[in-house]
Amino acid sequence: MRTLPAKFIEHTGGRRVDADMEHWASRLEALADQFEVPGASLAFWRGGEVHACATGVLNTATGAPVHTDSLFQIGSITKVWTATQIMLLAEQGRTTLDTRVVDVLPRFTVKDAQATASITLRHLLTHTAGIDGDLFLDTGRGDDCLARYVEACAGLEQTFPVGDSHSYCNSGFVIAGRVIEQLTGQVWDRALREQICEPLGLTHTFTLPEDVLRFGAAMGHGDDGGPAPAWGLPRSVGPAGLICSTAADVVAFGRAHLTPGALLADPQAMGEPQVDLPNPYAGGQQWGIGWSLDEWDGHVVLSHTGDTIGQHAALWVLPETRTVVAVLINGGHSVAFQHHLVSELMKELHQISVPGPLAPPAHPVDVDVDLFTGVYERAGSQIHVTTHDGQLRLRTEPTGILVGLAQPRTLELTPVDATTFVGRGEEESMWDAVVFENRADGPSYLHYSGRATPKTG
Repeated sequence: MRTLPAKFIEHTGGRRVDADMEHWASRLEALADQFEVPGASLAFWRGGEVHACATGVLNTATGAPVHTDSLFQIGSITKVWTATQIMLLAEQGRTTLDTRVVDVLPRFTVKDAQATASITLRHLLTHTAGIDGDLFLDTGRGDDCLARYVEACAGLEQTFPVGDSHSYCNSGFVIAGRVIEQLTGQVWDRALREQICEPLGLTHTFTLPEDVLRFGAAMGHGDDGGPAPAWGLPRSVGPAGLICSTAADVVAFGRAHLTPGALLADPQAMGEPQVDLPNPYAGGQQWGIGWSLDEWDGHVVLSHTGDTIGQHAALWVLPETRTVVAVLINGGHSVAFQHHLVSELMKELHQISVPGPLAPPAHPVDVDVDLFTGVYERAGSQIHVTTHDGQLRLRTEPTGILVGLAQPRTLELTPVDATTFVGRGEEESMWDAVVFENRADGPSYLHYSGRATPKTG
């Protein structure tokens, strides 16, 4: 049971207003208990005001309480910030989305020479470059860490030809961060502060641990409920996922994408669809510039989630209702927690029904499951698909630097149609969608967790 009460406050230009935040503080606390979340922070923008509440502890080993100004790792939501930095530079005429990476970084190279010559900034920001995307490489704490990371990309394979499909790509955003450094003459962390944090007045948003340590900072937690084995990822993957922030600061960033001139002259450009997703059942149907794009009850939703070591974050922006929601947590059943929370919030605020995840069909579907068995592999992960009693089983095994940080996962898969399956792990309530793609003229792919993983055996 939780012993610390939820804290709540609405930020209203210096006034403290209770309104209905007692209700949301209570719901945040109850859902955290239900889904075994050690600590959580929620903020949302409604009616011209930011409302925020928090519950639980930053670290189960210390019992330090979560406050609304506590910092959590927002993980891959960082990518929207990096994409915004590139868009700012494009609006200033210093680059374009269709500028080739080699035109900014002449020494940039990946294993495929044709890919090296044709990858553009648009490919990086839309996850369509096709390069193996989960190179979590520690290149040190120095200001040259991104330059050294980009040098290491010379060995990256293509999972598909440039622009041919979509596969979530951390490596591409580190490369984009290095482009920002080259164009601004500053390290990415400093450029981020000058381009975004300072103009928006974000006083609790940082990238380096020595800055984060000045505030109450959340520790991630593992499946056993105890503190994670490490606090954060290497500095070299900063532009892909190293921002630490408060829920209110993340909401302020999201709001800037609703208001022309707050940062970008035309923030709507980032929400223009760029590519259809091969697995449209996992939080988005299309991808824009940095944003995942979806629809709830006819309302366009721009979103991004983020996972680091035992921490999870989500940001949703609904342009039509001008609603922005951010939730940050440090463990537990994160996907189910965030879905229940945002579903309740959207129903209460706008009578919008948030669609649930794809689930097994009412009637069994007959599929030749043997077509999909084998080994699928990319940087950071090896996936084994086998059959057991006529049913597909998927098991992911982390590789490389992720061994010991990411956890293996097993899903028993149920067919929804000829190529789409759903599964969930033990003691999980939310279904994950898996889409298989067998190409007659090329490799077969497994589309899961946003990645296109080619079949290798």
